[in-house]
Amino acid sequence: MSNFFIILAAGTTGVALAILLLHQRRARRRSAAEVDAWKLRLERDLKQAREVRNSLLDALGDAFLIVDTNANIRFANAAARALFGQRELIDRPVREAFIDPRLADAVIRCQATGEPVQSRVVFSQQTSPLGDLETRGFNAWIIDAAQLANLPSGTHSTRVIIRDVTAEHQLEQVRKDFVANASHELRTPLAIIQGYLENLIDDDVIKEPAMARRFLSVMRKHTERISRIVEDMLVISRLESGEVNTLKIEQFPFRSCIQDMIERLESVIRNQQAEVVIAMPDSGLVIHGDRFYWTQVLFNLVENALKQNPHNHVRVEIGCKAVGENVEIWVSDNGVGIPSADLPHIFRRFFRVEKHHSQQEIKGTGLGLSIVKRAIEAHGGTIGVTSVPGHETKFHIAVPHERR
Repeated sequence: MSNFFIILAAGTTGVALAILLLHQRRARRRSAAEVDAWKLRLERDLKQAREVRNSLLDALGDAFLIVDTNANIRFANAAARALFGQRELIDRPVREAFIDPRLADAVIRCQATGEPVQSRVVFSQQTSPLGDLETRGFNAWIIDAAQLANLPSGTHSTRVIIRDVTAEHQLEQVRKDFVANASHELRTPLAIIQGYLENLIDDDVIKEPAMARRFLSVMRKHTERISRIVEDMLVISRLESGEVNTLKIEQFPFRSCIQDMIERLESVIRNQQAEVVIAMPDSGLVIHGDRFYWTQVLFNLVENALKQNPHNHVRVEIGCKAVGENVEIWVSDNGVGIPSADLPHIFRRFFRVEKHHSQQEIKGTGLGLSIVKRAIEAHGGTIGVTSVPGHETKFHIAVPHERR
């Protein structure tokens, strides 16, 4: 009987062990399945996180790269790939990926010192990172490099941002040139006035009425020149400072604007025996704009034609017609014309086509055509010029019929 219980107990124990082993196997299978599922979720979450990160970095307008401790590129966003012409960047050393070493210098210095480095580099058009796509002439870039926080592996990565600041660079150059040119243009007439004043006072020329009158006449001309330069600079300043948003837009007959301009230049036209012709198929054509600036545009264009042709009995034509949604305006003359080499530059501030002036002539400010261009652009229009020397020089303007 005792043997029976022993055999029964052994059998029961064996069954219990078998059941326990079965439960353990099932538990391990469930655990392994849970681990595999967790790994899949983790991999999916990591992939999704990378995709979100990449999409965010691709949305940046600036080129963004991550460089490892060996100065090899590990990541480049869409802007970086576009900047370097879709060249292969990943796993390439920065000195090899960046053709110009000045781009890589900031990254190398940052990795060597561990300190953030920011440098500004100016390239010629031929050496621009954009390569053949560069059309802006001199171009400027900021390279900003800084080390990222320590990674779990103990290594250091460097993030690099390359920002295009060409527009700011060009604006800065324009401002510097403007100040330099304005100082020079004002210094010359002031020096002449000062010289004549010294002669009048120190040499007792004032006691000689005829000579004193001649000196005072020259001084008045140069004083008028200074006033014109200051007035033109103020007009340009208003046009470029955002005040164009306060243009007094109104409807007015364009022919009356032309008549106002002709009245202002009547004495010059008469003295030069010039001919001014108005060509308007629709004499009642009305345009939307600031009448003051449109009068200034016409005045500068016609005065420029007269000044360039003081002895030629020049014929000036002012025309205007509606074409679709635009109004086309032109001012042409049959004078000496503009050399082809000067055509790309005539709207630059202080640029003058004429190179020589006699003692009796007071040269222009060089700001008139720049004012014309800025005023037309403020009205949403465009201006261009063509010239066949000795035959016809024509400024053609297109502006929306109604300001949008």
